[in-house]
Amino acid sequence: MSSDPWGRVDETGTVYVRTAEGEKVVGSWQAGSPEEALAYFERKYEGLKVEIGLLEKRVKTTDLSAKDAQTAIDHLRTQVDEHHAVGDLAALTTRLDALVKTVELRREERKAEKAKQADEAKVAKEKLVVEAEELAQSEQWRSAGERLRALVDIWKGLPRLDRKADDELWHRFSHARSAFSKRRKAHFASLDAQREDARKAKEKLVTEAESLSKSTDWGGTAARYRDLMTEWKAAGRAQREFEDDLWNRFRGAQDVFFAARGETFAERDAEQGENLKLKEELATEAEKLVPVKDLKSARAAFRALNERWEAVGHVPRDARPKVEGRMQAIERALQESEENEWKRTNPEARARAAGLTGQLQDAVEKLQKQIDTARAAGNNSKADKLARELEGRQALLDQAMKGLEEFGG
Repeated sequence: MSSDPWGRVDETGTVYVRTAEGEKVVGSWQAGSPEEALAYFERKYEGLKVEIGLLEKRVKTTDLSAKDAQTAIDHLRTQVDEHHAVGDLAALTTRLDALVKTVELRREERKAEKAKQADEAKVAKEKLVVEAEELAQSEQWRSAGERLRALVDIWKGLPRLDRKADDELWHRFSHARSAFSKRRKAHFASLDAQREDARKAKEKLVTEAESLSKSTDWGGTAARYRDLMTEWKAAGRAQREFEDDLWNRFRGAQDVFFAARGETFAERDAEQGENLKLKEELATEAEKLVPVKDLKSARAAFRALNERWEAVGHVPRDARPKVEGRMQAIERALQESEENEWKRTNPEARARAAGLTGQLQDAVEKLQKQIDTARAAGNNSKADKLARELEGRQALLDQAMKGLEEFGG
């Protein structure tokens, strides 16, 4: 008979394990010595310890599900309960009981985590729904469409909720996307119609622009081209495949016209430049007539110069005021000379001037006599008063004499 602290083997080869409830038969051993029998069943005990240790580690460090963990615990418990090993079986049972509690705690933790994730997923999906409903009203067709597609990918990455809540949120989300797609489709259909109208309008503008490209009505046609450009801008854009070609034709027709007009204007500008030189020479020659010495000959010379001036033709518009102003200044100088000559030789004016001078001379002589009489009588106050009056009359007489001299008198 052989034994150790946890078991023994009797003389019949029966192996026992000691427990708190007493000895339990482990099995029968006939193949060898009692020591070998105990060693065999002790190794089985050690094997159970290793398996329990591994299960404890898996429960703590891996994502082993509670169901699979409990199945493994039940399997090991059965082996312990069947007493097919020699060792401290109560310790193994205690460890298994503790492991059950750990698994149950992990189950509750995972349940709480799952509930938390579900709540977070619901909040996240509700936010996606709200954003999608806001985007459904947007007219930023490209960016809003891209964002809605991104929201679908985000939705797919979130956990599912309970069926009712998930279906309700998905229905709102899907409805918002459909509403946006419907509005966008209607917008682009309207835009296509507008672009077709723009294409037709621009076709007409191009046709008219091309018909005007050979015109030589420079002013009227240029004005019409400006109107056509205004109408072009107001027509809006045609479809992309037509817009560039229509614009190239429209612009090309204008270029033909304005190039021809530019050549014509360049020739005209050259001719007007030569005309300006001629008129500047005539103005210089006319300016030599001033100051006027012989009015009759100066007037005749100016008429001859003016006839040559009129025959020259147009000059550049920006130079016209200056060169014409020079000739007008000479003409005014001649007119002033004529007016002065007329005043000097006018008999009526000369007679009026002579008459006025005579009257003033009489008045001066009369006042002088009155002053002399007053002085002789000793009335100096009266004499001084008459002397002041005499000064005024004498000044008028001096002016009248000067005017009479201008008449040659």
